[in-house]
Amino acid sequence: MVNKVTLIGRLGSDPEIRTLESGVAVGRFSVATSENYKDRAGEWQEQTEWHDVVVWRAAAERAQRILIKGVMIYVEGKLTHRKWQDKEGNSRKTTEV
Repeated sequence: MVNKVTLIGRLGSDPEIRTLESGVAVGRFSVATSENYKDRAGEWQEQTEWHDVVVWRAAAERAQRILIKGVMIYVEGKLTHRKWQDKEGNSRKTTEV
């Protein structure tokens, strides 16, 4: 079985990097990918999808040094799904690369 994702898109914001109590660096950022198509009326439309990306250890440190909002990046990783409860007790789900 394979769980592999490849994204080429633009960085939505500067990476947010934090260090866990164990000393491990973890970073988060979003990547926008776009697709252009003609609608039924023959007009060009653009559809943008946003993807949440999480990087760990050395990759997080590199992201902090070199990535800035708006740059085009190539991301390869795996899809992960998480569930949690927010402050109000509501169940939440997210998908990350």
